[in-house]
Amino acid sequence: MSLLNILKYPDPFLKRPAEAVGEDEDVTGLVEDMFETMYNARGIGLAAPQVGVGKRLIVLDVSPVDETAKPLALVNPEIVSREGKEESEEGCLSVPELNVKITRASRVTVSGHTPGGERVQVAAEGILAIALQHEIDHLNGVLIVDYLSRLKREFYRKKIKKMYAQRM
Repeated sequence: MSLLNILKYPDPFLKRPAEAVGEDEDVTGLVEDMFETMYNARGIGLAAPQVGVGKRLIVLDVSPVDETAKPLALVNPEIVSREGKEESEEGCLSVPELNVKITRASRVTVSGHTPGGERVQVAAEGILAIALQHEIDHLNGVLIVDYLSRLKREFYRKKIKKMYAQRM
């Protein structure tokens, strides 16, 4: 297992929609590396595009927030139903130092496959529903900054440029 580099906004790769994982593709090693990377960064979810892989693959472990939750890896996940509305504040490993209030469905059903190829459906609410929607957004090239107004997004872009310049 190895740690992967998490791409940061405004890396253009983060805006590219991901391609489906083929039936014959073995993603087991990538899933292990993504979990290790997510845990190392103290995140609760990570999508393959965030580590520079343009595939529809996500890993989640919301147990720091919901102790009953188990780690989850989904290949080619799709939201098949949404219910209700809930507003919550979200952060993102690829969008440092930004929290955004986002209204999402309070309950979702997501279908996909396990890394081993087994078809699964996940019915989720609470933090798991929010995290699933957040990670699937990444697969579609959508980031939390896209939920900001143009003015706030520009302000954040300038702040992040300044922050990166100071590190050089």
